[in-house]
Amino acid sequence: MDALEAIRSRRSVRAFSDKPLNRETLRSLVDAGRLAATARNIQPWEFIVVTDRSMLKKIGEIAETGRFIAEAAVCIAVYCQDTKYYLEDGCAATQNILVAAAALGLGSCWVAGDKKPYCPQISQLLNVSPTYKLVSLIAVGHPAEKAGLHAAEKRKPDEVIHWERF
Repeated sequence: MDALEAIRSRRSVRAFSDKPLNRETLRSLVDAGRLAATARNIQPWEFIVVTDRSMLKKIGEIAETGRFIAEAAVCIAVYCQDTKYYLEDGCAATQNILVAAAALGLGSCWVAGDKKPYCPQISQLLNVSPTYKLVSLIAVGHPAEKAGLHAAEKRKPDEVIHWERF
């Protein structure tokens, strides 16, 4: 699948089958994050790949907006060093992982990290130093149903594109 098709077809998936993902697929997803745009080439990110079922359950219990993480094949936690542009860099890495998951026929969902009250608990669970900021938790797996991958209504291009001035 080409990049534009992956972007067009990407959906937030919150229901997953119990089929596991192999290590090579997981490396490909994280590598997509690693290759993201980064301010001043700082590359402040670190990626924690969680596949252990009991850890996924604990993350799902802690992250109130990400309960479905407990049922995903994997959760990729995107952390960044506390640099000036950590949030922008971490979000770029997160988006790359989401698009890569779509390109591989996987479902994924971005669960907020930065500024959420559960960040310290997640960081403690994952043994992450307080010098790093949790940018996102990404649930990934095989979608439970293909039918659930319908297109969300998006604003039309002519509604959001402004030529020369707003």
